[in-house]
Parts: sequence; C-alpha cells; structure tokens
Amino acid sequence: MNSIDITFAPLFPLPVILGFGLIIVLLMTLGWRWKMHGRGLRALAMLALLGALANPVITRRESQPLSDVAFIVIDTSPSQHLDNRLKRSETAARRLEQQLAKYPDLEVKTIRTGNTGQGTRLFSHLAPALARVPPERVAGIIFITDGQVHDIPKGPRLKEFTSPVHALITGRRAEIDRRLIIERAPRFGLIGKALNLVFSIEDKRPGSSSALPPASVNIWINGKKIMTRKISVNTRVILPLTIRHRGENIIEIETGAVPGELTQRNNRAVLAVNGIRERLRVLLVSGAPHAGERTWRRLLKSDPMVDLVHFTILRPPEKQDSTPIDELSLIAFPVRELFVDKLKDFDLVIFDRYQRRNVLPLVYLENVADYVRGGGAVLIAAGPAFASSFSLYRPPLS
Repeated sequence: MNSIDITFAPLFPLPVILGFGLIIVLLMTLGWRWKMHGRGLRALAMLALLGALANPVITRRESQPLSDVAFIVIDTSPSQHLDNRLKRSETAARRLEQQLAKYPDLEVKTIRTGNTGQGTRLFSHLAPALARVPPERVAGIIFITDGQVHDIPKGPRLKEFTSPVHALITGRRAEIDRRLIIERAPRFGLIGKALNLVFSIEDKRPGSSSALPPASVNIWINGKKIMTRKISVNTRVILPLTIRHRGENIIEIETGAVPGELTQRNNRAVLAVNGIRERLRVLLVSGAPHAGERTWRRLLKSDPMVDLVHFTILRPPEKQDSTPIDELSLIAFPVRELFVDKLKDFDLVIFDRYQRRNVLPLVYLENVADYVRGGGAVLIAAGPAFASSFSLYRPPLS
C-alpha cells in the first residue's frame, strides 16, 4: 500500500508566520490600490517566501499489512497423560491449525507447556510469546487443557489479556476421580501436643455430592499406622494429630480408591512435620575448666525456655597424685545416667573442649551417634585439639 502525504514543518513559530502573512496581504492590497508597477510579480515572490517559511514536506509511504497472530497452548502436564487426554489434545491442535490455515492474514503459533513439576502453568509459558507480539496483532488464544490451571493471573495482570481467550477441555463429562487435598499442614509441632491437619477429599462423580458415601482414610506416622477413619467427601476436615518423635516426622495420608477413577496417584499425600519440645533441654559437657564456660552459661541461661545441665571434668582419669579419693570434694561424672538412661531427654548435647581421655567409653559415644540418627543434635566446640588423635572426629561420631 502506497500513499503520499504533505506535511508542514514551519521554520518559525506559527504566530510569526501568520503575522508575516498579514503583512504580505496588506502590502498586496496597497499595491493593487495604488496601481504600482510589477505588483503581480511582487505578490508571487512574497507568497513564495511565505510558502518557504511554512516548509512543506512531501512524504511517500510504502506499507505492508502484518498478519494477526493466534496462539494455541497445549497442556502437556502429567495429568494430561491420563485417559489418552494428550492424544486428544494433539488431534484437536492439528484440526485447529488446519482450520486456521484457511485465513491468509492469520499466523498460528503453537506452544507446549512441558512438565515443570509445578502443576499446570499455561500462562507462564504463554507470557514470553505474547511479549514478542504487539497486543493489537493478537487475534486470540486457545487453551487445550484438562481444566486444572495453577497460574491464572489475578488483578492488574488479568487486564493485560484483552484478546479473546478460548479453552478446549480434554476430559470427559462422566469422569470419576478422587483427590486428597492438603489445605493446611504445620511445619512444626510440639511433642506430646496435638496439631491440626486440615485436608479434604474431592470426589468428582456424576450426581449430587451429598449422596456420595464417606471415604476411608488411613494415616501413618513414621511408617506406623495410627488410625483409620471415615471422612465425608467434598468437606473440609480438621484432624488433630499428636507428634511423639523429636526431629522430622513423616505423615502419610491415603484414601481408598473408587472403581473406575482416572488415577490413584492423587489419593495419597506425604508431608514432613518437625517435632520440637516446649522447652529446650541442653547437656553441656566441658572437658576442662576455662574462662569460656561462663560465656556458655550466660548464653544458654539467658533464654528462660532452656533447661541447662552442665558438667565440667576437673580430674581426668590419667591424672594421678597422692590425694586420697575420700578426701576429694568432687562428684563422680554420671556417665551411664547421662549417656544411656537420659540421653534421649536432651534436645542438644554440647561437647566443649572435650577430648577422648577414657571418660566416655566407645559404647557411650555409639549411643550419642544413635541419638543423632534419631533426631537429636550434637555441637562440638573445639580448637586445635579437634585435629589431634584425641578428637571426637573419630568413629563412631565421624
């Protein structure tokens, strides 16, 4: 398409040119009134000067219309692999491409979402393609999906989609599927106290949801089955659970299958809850007296929620002198009581400048290793002795 336009780019401001034009009109009027010689040529010269000041520009424009763009977004998330949904989606996309190819001024772009592991994210894959096309060229958007979309824009972002949006749903009308949805699960729980787990069982079947029978739900904590309950479907349920184990607790919830449902993968959920004590019990073992012990005590006793048990080894076994045992004012280090009977009662064990000097036999250090594997915590505060042959960084703690 070709077109010629005439535009003006005045060399002076418009009021100046208009004033100059009035002067020319006045001079031409006086010339004709006084019948001056050459008044016609003078008038043409002044008009030519006025036209030059107006600076007319002739523009020749050659333009070619751009085609509109239609987007076809195919959902290829894991849920599309059920019941031949992906095959139906590809068939529908090919038919759409064939139908839209009849329009010569329409360009079709097909986008496949892939498996991101974060649900169905159609708009996230569409946004980069839309950013490369001017909004006025977008003819429309067609989604081919099973209907479960997890990134639908909200608020101002939704207003950016001004073009028509269509959706082709790949599922069937009479599909049967049951899904376990965890709505709220705490990340931490106090040991021995109930925490509330909020979940629901979504049961999609033809007919009224009120007529559906309750679902059987099994719950395991750390591999041990703790309960089986009948739960009403399509209803929000608050279930109290009690954590008995310190550290990470694995909670498994599973509901029974429905005959003819699409998949049983969404009938089960696994979550982790960290069990913590209401008060933190700390065992501090200092290998020798030093000024830093006061710092440890101030730090740990500054929190009223910390219960501290502190022992300092003042007389190691290898120290020999002539002092009779019955004259020593020291108490024996309660090794068995601390590292066998009551070790699991502590949340944290701190070895402060402790070296292996036959105070703790290997069997007790193995208990400490088992304590860590069971969810306990050990902190070793050491200096250069940590690299010596007496270091705790030896089996079994290594």
